[in-house]
Amino acid sequence: MVKNNHTTMTYSETINYLFNSTPLFQNVGKDAYKEGLENTHLLDEHFGHPHRRFKTIHVAGTNGKGSCSHTLAAILQSAGYKVGLYTSPHLVDFRERIRVNGTPVSEQYVIDFVEQHRAFFEPLHPSFFELTTAMAFNYFAEQQVDVAIIEVGLGGRLDCTNIIRPDLCLITNISFDHIQFLGDTLAKIASEKAGIIKPDIPVIIGETTPETKPVFTQKALQEGAPIHFAEEEQYLQSHSVNEQGKRIYQTRDYANLEGELGGLCQLKNTNTLLSAIRVLQSIGYEIKEPHVREGFAHVCALTGLMGRWQKLQEKPTLVCDTGHNKGGIQYIVEQLSAQKYRRLHIVMGMVNDKDISGVLAMLPKEATYYFTKASVNRALSETEVQRLAGEAGLRGNTYPCVADAVQAAKETAEAEDFIFVGGSTFIVADLLKFLSDSF
Repeated sequence: MVKNNHTTMTYSETINYLFNSTPLFQNVGKDAYKEGLENTHLLDEHFGHPHRRFKTIHVAGTNGKGSCSHTLAAILQSAGYKVGLYTSPHLVDFRERIRVNGTPVSEQYVIDFVEQHRAFFEPLHPSFFELTTAMAFNYFAEQQVDVAIIEVGLGGRLDCTNIIRPDLCLITNISFDHIQFLGDTLAKIASEKAGIIKPDIPVIIGETTPETKPVFTQKALQEGAPIHFAEEEQYLQSHSVNEQGKRIYQTRDYANLEGELGGLCQLKNTNTLLSAIRVLQSIGYEIKEPHVREGFAHVCALTGLMGRWQKLQEKPTLVCDTGHNKGGIQYIVEQLSAQKYRRLHIVMGMVNDKDISGVLAMLPKEATYYFTKASVNRALSETEVQRLAGEAGLRGNTYPCVADAVQAAKETAEAEDFIFVGGSTFIVADLLKFLSDSF
């Protein structure tokens, strides 16, 4: 196919072009991080400010962003809204980042977008995330979505999603992550995340600490933004797990609310979401009880969410989770201790900009470990993970790739054993790719 005197790229060529010609955070880490919104504003102007053509909800936080964003999208879809969802990173395919009512953006749209606008954006040298954000906003405007859930990429204040004027801001929690950009104290990180709080726009804070709460309170006061602390409102009263392994929540608004997502972190997420639903209803969103129930119960089918305490096989049980910092791992460790198994096998790999020793110190000593390396440049070598894990009293062998490590765990494990795969989003991504290629 020839167009504009040069050959149009295929989808895989276009994705390679995006990954290789723009700095990509998942590959190069801090070198892809650009402070400031100059490029974002230039791109936004070029496309005619597309984000002004639909309503938005802005979601930030260290852990829980993905679960909250997808569940909100599922609830709004169930309520009959046409919903855009912009999240990162992707696990298997780039198109997961940009969805409308759960359906990923088409390959053709991605090809055409790059083809038609290269001449404009190449001289700007935008980061991968700046360009992807422009693509998402443009796509949502073209698709005429009613509302888009926009997940912050990194931080908040200087994140390129922060040009929107949303109906609601939601900050899930603050934990140590990306400290080289966001600051080395919880208060500094909170101040970056609080950067999404806008004048007069309600904000929900999911979880606070004595360090972070004053930061949010002060920023909301400064902006005249109504602030809701989900922990204080506490709409979630209790929970249990039914025979099918689903969480059943008792809440002030909904009895026996069934949630599809596993993992203990969903208790905090659910409480945060219940506060958010109340606020959205109060500002005119038509969300009724059946919509909330449908969204919570079928979030994965409605939005395509993967990698959140996701069970991939039984006998032996194989579960993966993308939690990768101290906050995320804490929940995973609690969750593992609640499982029934004969022996525990953990396939583990990490990237080089995390509090690695802090995470490793939290993991169960009695498990058999399979140390491995994700297929991104930022991944820590399997031998280095093994060395650091050894200092924390964890024992196991090394494997050059996730497929080999998972295969070894499956061969070693017996039917009553439990295999957990995690440590990094990219480890889970490689696992899901390996499993999809195996079938």
